[in-house]
Amino acid sequence: MTTLSTDAPKSALSRLLMAVTHQKLLAFASLIVLLIGFSIASPNFMQTSNMIAILQATSVNGVLAIAVTLVIITGGIDLSVGTMMTFTAVITGVVLTFLGLPLLFGVMAAIATGAFCGSCSGTFVAKMKIPPFIATLGMMLILKGLSLVISGTRPIYFNDTPGFSEISRGSVLGEVFPALPLPNGVLILFIVAAVAAYILNRTVLGRYCFALGSNEESVRLSGVNTDRWKIAIYALAGAIVGVAGLLIASRLNSAQPALGLGYELEAIAAVVIGGTSLSGGRGSILGSLIGALIMAVLTNGLRVLSVAQEWQTVVTGAIIILAVYADMMRRKPS
Repeated sequence: MTTLSTDAPKSALSRLLMAVTHQKLLAFASLIVLLIGFSIASPNFMQTSNMIAILQATSVNGVLAIAVTLVIITGGIDLSVGTMMTFTAVITGVVLTFLGLPLLFGVMAAIATGAFCGSCSGTFVAKMKIPPFIATLGMMLILKGLSLVISGTRPIYFNDTPGFSEISRGSVLGEVFPALPLPNGVLILFIVAAVAAYILNRTVLGRYCFALGSNEESVRLSGVNTDRWKIAIYALAGAIVGVAGLLIASRLNSAQPALGLGYELEAIAAVVIGGTSLSGGRGSILGSLIGALIMAVLTNGLRVLSVAQEWQTVVTGAIIILAVYADMMRRKPS
């Protein structure tokens, strides 16, 4: 009688883990090369103030990348994270500036608004069976229009909200350890990353996130309500985007209704650079953080070298193409 061996599944799992680890190491090595290269090219690059500026820039894109990671692992995509971030910032402005409510209500409003928008996208994908690309593209345009309508096409300033700018630009660590003036925005990024990594690797939601990306039909046939879990994942991603909305509004001390477009591309590029597969079923929060750092270092380094903004955009586009091509090569059977 033939017996089934458990070595094959273990071997497949070990190969998957090795592939993910290899990609993270490759991304980390690329980050080190960029840091060394820009340091040689410009003595101003490695200054403490510039390093803090890079981390501050990474805080927003990094949080967006974490949100996108969860969605892409399910085999989906979310093109609305940039304008969703703007929309949550505008709603925060309405709550704090127009209504004059306390700061806590603004924070809760941003996260709740993001979760609601994410659940709407998840419903379009899971219940209405609209392809994620189209569903989130439509949501992107809806939220862009709503941001302009609600704000009256004008920025909403938070000058009369005490402590709001401290969410991103303050430094709790700097007050305790003066030698470590790490902005609160970066600290929030690390906290969000730690929570997201725990959810992804230690909870039922995280397990279904990978399962949906690996083989959604098999999960459905096993009796799991895949629609409910998919909506929950999109909602969680939206809540994380709400945190990004708070960070960028705090950093600018205003909600800019025309801001947001283009952020989704950098977030997706960071996720793919970090080893998350666009076909779903594979990815990590740490890898996405490294990818976000690479994007921030590259943008900052080109700016320090006085490279024109147009060429910075060209480089970003080229990186996105190369990252997707690398992902395709990784998925090719050996």
